[in-house]
Amino acid sequence: MRQFSDQHIAALSVLVLSAGTFVWAARHRPGRWLVPFSRCLALVILAWWAAEYIADAVLGIWTARTGLPFQLTDAVTAVSALALLTQAPLLVELAYYWAFTASLQALLTPDLGQPFPSIFYFTYFGYHIGAVVAASFLVFGCRLYPRHGAVLRVFVITLGFTAVAAIGDLLTGGNYMYLRYKPAHSSLLNVMGRWPWYIAETVVLGLLMLLAVDGLTRVIRSLLRDSARPAGFEPATFRSGGERSIP
Repeated sequence: MRQFSDQHIAALSVLVLSAGTFVWAARHRPGRWLVPFSRCLALVILAWWAAEYIADAVLGIWTARTGLPFQLTDAVTAVSALALLTQAPLLVELAYYWAFTASLQALLTPDLGQPFPSIFYFTYFGYHIGAVVAASFLVFGCRLYPRHGAVLRVFVITLGFTAVAAIGDLLTGGNYMYLRYKPAHSSLLNVMGRWPWYIAETVVLGLLMLLAVDGLTRVIRSLLRDSARPAGFEPATFRSGGERSIP
């Protein structure tokens, strides 16, 4: 699919409108609806994710080289759903930083060969948009802000997941997380060096992106005047719609 075509812009518009609406509602109209909404959003994200695998199987195009959940966006999809269901601090942090780096980049530079109205157009944008919306809703809507040291935790876990993807590449001959070669579509990898140097460059870039998201979060939090809260997370606070931060 051509980047910034009408169908691409339409998907990005859905992202902006959905994230903005749900963040505004959580901040200005909090209440008991937060928990059932979180559960519904988690199910929608998982449904789009599962639908892609089902479509691959039905069409007979599933292969271990491309169809295993070893892309970082697969991880953020699963983590986003779990974060919505549990509001666990570490899951919220992973969902937030991964969504605003990996998922957002996937949305801006889609690796998608099938345009609208292919089922893969809807599944691809469905779970990628869902992850970013979930992260925005949890952090800026429900004010479950990352704790101190979140960037380092997320970075280490990301390296661990990358190692798992590398093993997957070795066993299947695939190109999970683009560890064997760069994607055909336009992406940040295009401005980096050749293999394997671009992998090391990506590690550095990934850390810088996490730090950038962290810095931007602090600025937005300051502008919104969201104050810190005592340590811990009580589900009752979330259910009542009260403000809560992950210190």
